[in-house]
Amino acid sequence: MSGESLLVILLVGLIAGWLAGLIVSGTGFGLVADLCIGIVGAFIGDWLLPKLGIHLGSGIVSAIIAATIGAILLLIILRLVSRRGRW
Repeated sequence: MSGESLLVILLVGLIAGWLAGLIVSGTGFGLVADLCIGIVGAFIGDWLLPKLGIHLGSGIVSAIIAATIGAILLLIILRLVSRRGRW
């Protein structure tokens, strides 16, 4: 993996984590946690969206959208688990 690839992954994860934190309000985890949530969300979005028959195409924008969707799902799950099922 090149340095540019790692930088793109980190940038997509940061943007996706930040966007997901804005969309799912009340889940301020901080910059590092948002980055981690965005990266894990990218893996979730990359795995789940094709299983559902959703194909966003290729490119940085579609990667950010897929990662944001995955990060939103992850934040919702974390919120339900941490508050014992209360929204």
